Amino acid sequence: MRTEQLKTLWQLAFGDTREMVDAFFDTAYAPDRCRFSEEAGKITAALHWLDCHLAGEKYAYIYAVATHPDHRGRGLCRKVMEDTHQALKEQGYAGAILKPGEEGLRKMYQSMGYETVTRICEKEVEAGEEATEVRTLTLAEYAALRKEKLPEGALLQENENLRYLATYAYFYATENTVFAAVHGENRLFIAELLGDPAEAPKILKSLGYPQGTVRTPGKEIPFAMYHPLKATARIPQYLGFAFD
Repeated sequence: MRTEQLKTLWQLAFGDTREMVDAFFDTAYAPDRCRFSEEAGKITAALHWLDCHLAGEKYAYIYAVATHPDHRGRGLCRKVMEDTHQALKEQGYAGAILKPGEEGLRKMYQSMGYETVTRICEKEVEAGEEATEVRTLTLAEYAALRKEKLPEGALLQENENLRYLATYAYFYATENTVFAAVHGENRLFIAELLGDPAEAPKILKSLGYPQGTVRTPGKEIPFAMYHPLKATARIPQYLGFAFD
C-alpha cells in the first residue's frame, strides 16, 4: 500500500507518466533507501536515494524529493530531509548529494546545509559532415568503460543508478568516448559524454540526428549540491547523472 502511495505522490509532484514511475520502482527503489512522513496513514512527503561511492566511502544521491500538494508550506520537506540526514549518518554515509529540480530551489537546499560543488557543460550541437564508428554497449560494458573515463573526484554511480538509467537511455562508445544517450524524435540527448567532446558532431551524424544536446564534465553550469555527513569526507567534484 505504501509503495502505491509513493508512486501516486511522485506523479502528483512531478507529472511523470506511470510508466516512468514504475521504471524507477522496478529498478532502483528500495524501502531502506526511502524516507517519508505520513498522517492518518497517508504519505505527505517523501524522498528516495541511490548509493554512490568515492574514495572507499558511501554517498547518498537524494532523488525525487516530493511533498503532496495538499500539504505544502508546512515544512514537511525540511523535516524529511533532516530525518534522512540523521539516518544516513547512523548508516555510515559520508555525504549526501542532490541536483535541484529547478534552479530556484538552490536557496532552499542551501538553508538545509547544501552547497553547489559540481558543474557541467551542456551544449547544443549540430551533426557534422563526417561520421564515426559507434558501437552499442551492454550495461556491464558501459559500466566498465565509464569507470575508466570518469574525471578525478567523480562519484561512482553504478548498480541501481545504471539499471534505472537503462530504462530510458542507450549506451554507446566510440574510439575516444563512452556515452549514454536518450533518443528523441528529431533530437538526441547525450546525458553524459566522457572522453573527447569534439566527437559529438560525428556521433550525431552516425546515429542519424541533425542536432542534439550534449552534456560533458565542465565548469559552466551549476549542477549538484552537497551536504557533508562526515567531517573527513571528500567533497565530490562530479556527478554524472541527475536522471532529469
